[in-house]
Amino acid sequence: MDTIFALASAQGKAGVAVIRVSGAQALEAVEQLCQTSMTAPSRGLRRVMDITGDLIDEALVLTFQGPHSFTGEDVVEFQTHGSTAVVSAVLDRLGKVKGLRLAEPGEFTRRALENGKLDLSQVEGLADLIDAETEAQRKQAQLVLSGALGDLADRWRNDLIRAASLIEVTIDFADEEVPVDVTPEVSELLSGVQKDLATEIAGVRVAERIRVGFEVAIVGAPNVGKSTLLNALAGREAAITSEYAGTTRDIIEVRMDLSGLPITLLDTAGLRDTEDHVESIGIGLAKQRAEAADLRVFLADPDDSLDIEMKPGDIRFIPKIDEKGVEGLGISGKTGQGIDALVDHVSRVLKERSFQAGVSTRKRHQFALSEALESLQNADRILEMGPEHYELVAEEIRSAIRSLEALVGRIGVEDLLDEIFSSFCLGK
Repeated sequence: MDTIFALASAQGKAGVAVIRVSGAQALEAVEQLCQTSMTAPSRGLRRVMDITGDLIDEALVLTFQGPHSFTGEDVVEFQTHGSTAVVSAVLDRLGKVKGLRLAEPGEFTRRALENGKLDLSQVEGLADLIDAETEAQRKQAQLVLSGALGDLADRWRNDLIRAASLIEVTIDFADEEVPVDVTPEVSELLSGVQKDLATEIAGVRVAERIRVGFEVAIVGAPNVGKSTLLNALAGREAAITSEYAGTTRDIIEVRMDLSGLPITLLDTAGLRDTEDHVESIGIGLAKQRAEAADLRVFLADPDDSLDIEMKPGDIRFIPKIDEKGVEGLGISGKTGQGIDALVDHVSRVLKERSFQAGVSTRKRHQFALSEALESLQNADRILEMGPEHYELVAEEIRSAIRSLEALVGRIGVEDLLDEIFSSFCLGK
């Protein structure tokens, strides 16, 4: 494989920049740039020279010998001063070393996958860690990156291999009397894996919400203070407010970190009957997004009917409570009254839901787990039909094993790799 290089830290001026080189010629490249012999592993301050022998920079140079590196290959990292001129000069010098080329997006991580340093779920966890904006996202990404999903898949796979081997022994001795009935043990193994898979599948939606963000919709009639409340929560003028009903016609979204959870607040069009075509489109969108949201905040007076049904976890506030002399759970985006109660409620409800999250965080995971569960349910049904159908049981178990191997990227995911790695930056 080619030896590749790229800037691994962020673009632009910084105190320190990290430039990574990986491949068989990594040590040779650093020897050319530093004009000294190098061993791996090692670390030290080195003078980095251009092709004419002039000094580019003094850098901390770290060398890692494969397979004990991120990519599993020989790796060198230059920690230079972070000026754009220094970074450009070092990259230009590396480009003049024969056999080196600039890395493609995600190529370092792809090599880690191909060299067995990471499985596919860990690669996805790394991508999520890079994109993490909140504490909940960081913790979830670290869990996946640590290999938790791969560990689960290996445990399930080992149980299924045991079950398949018991069934196949029975098939091999079909013409002889088998000393032990394997059906109870096989049934117990299949039942245990099915239970675990069902639990994990149930937690995918919540885990995915932690990854991409929970949606909280503010719902109510026109001119009840939805946009004012959104602005108060966002701490800025995210939505236009006025005394005229129907000002908000589109969905306005604001991202927030709420008690460590990623939240997208939705300011929706006021719900009412209208002959205005554009406003009616906005109201239709508002109903759709509010129904699909994870939680709804209704702004309505006690006697008002709601156009959207409240669901568990939703909350209802009396709007513009600062202008009314009524008792009850009220809120005002103008004065801030009730906002702490709203934040506490939303945080509590979504934190409780986040406890239900599994290790699986993506639709791809859910699909593979569901396929495995379906195969095991088929195997269970066929198992009850007797030994003459054990070949079909074994095939269903093998099908479940293949689904679990696809889950961690051992088989059948080549078509996904280009899409996954294209989201990485050059230095990853």
